[in-house]
Amino acid sequence: MTIDLRTLSRDEHDRWYAQLMLAFGGVPEPPQEQRLMDDLTEFDRSIGAWDGAACVGTASAFSYRVAVPGGTFLPAAGVTMVSVAATHRRRGILSSMMRRQLDDVRERGEALAVLTASEPAIYGRFGYGIATRQLALTVESARVRIEAPEGTDEVSLRFADVTEAAERCEAVYARTIGTRPGNLARSPGWERLPLLDPPEERDGSSPMQCVLAERAGELVGFVRFHIKLSSEWSVPTSRIRVRHISALDPAAYAALWRFLLSVDLTEFVEARNLPVDDPLLSMVSDIRRCAVRMRDSMHVRLVDVGAALEARTYLTPVDVVFEVEDAFCPWNAGRWRLTGDAKGASCERTDDAPELSLSVRELGAAYLGDTSLAALGAAGRVRELRQGALTETSVAFGSAVAPWLQHGF
Repeated sequence: MTIDLRTLSRDEHDRWYAQLMLAFGGVPEPPQEQRLMDDLTEFDRSIGAWDGAACVGTASAFSYRVAVPGGTFLPAAGVTMVSVAATHRRRGILSSMMRRQLDDVRERGEALAVLTASEPAIYGRFGYGIATRQLALTVESARVRIEAPEGTDEVSLRFADVTEAAERCEAVYARTIGTRPGNLARSPGWERLPLLDPPEERDGSSPMQCVLAERAGELVGFVRFHIKLSSEWSVPTSRIRVRHISALDPAAYAALWRFLLSVDLTEFVEARNLPVDDPLLSMVSDIRRCAVRMRDSMHVRLVDVGAALEARTYLTPVDVVFEVEDAFCPWNAGRWRLTGDAKGASCERTDDAPELSLSVRELGAAYLGDTSLAALGAAGRVRELRQGALTETSVAFGSAVAPWLQHGF
């Protein structure tokens, strides 16, 4: 049976999107979410796999700029909307779409491809490594207090209309994204994403609420959240569900969390996407009452090893020769000499003896500074060929703060 793989046309979009929804359970997205995705879809970056008139596979990408260590924003393909019909599994359709997509990313001159995975086990064979993680926690409001830094009492808080405050909140987001690798610079249209609030996805919670943190009239932080009301025998067990919290300084961040933990008739505060080194972990009085959990978030694939490694900076001076394996994108395979420090880097082909041997998947996992090369070496996924090279390079690849992806795509 022949499968036709081609770039998506506008008149095919409805059938293409219906296949995507079917692959993810068959439950339609709320209309406002679907409208946003329709507006943001880049048709020239979208692929359909067709068995006759039936769409049996989908894949797309968004054009992003991703923060990398050193504060630079690197153009990247945000891989998304990937699916294969359950009737057409194990016929090479996914591999064919990944092949077409990565070839296109290379032709566009983008050094990185990134994604968030519904099934993390899928993408390692295509060279993606888990490069950021996210923290989730549920704080017992009555049992945890915030050890607030100096200046917290100078921050004033007030409720605001979500839509009316959106532009000011977006400005805070724009000021914070360069401080952590992994964040995305939002292009026009994407500012609508955090404002989505379909009733179908509230699970009985309130409409989204917004509280602003201000100092001397300047917005220094905000939090968007829902409240899910519940009780047992008239005793409140309600919970606050944080959608997004952001602040420009520790005092503003502490003020927002102190507010969340003090809302009347609520017992818990839930946040499902924080960086793994979030300041809150050092502000709470009792970490055991915070039910901390962690999961993978953004997966990174180096499409151009040389350009990607040159684009970031390094915590300590590094001079190392990698032997890189990359069966899926063979133009990356071979030896690369990386030389760099906190000011910049170069990465070029070399015939010198290799000092570390690894696959492009390990480079992706370590690229933003989350997973250390030393940890991958302990797992047998990086081989040290010169004594001391693994420790030296692992330290250099680190990041002063944990990388983080603030929102999915």
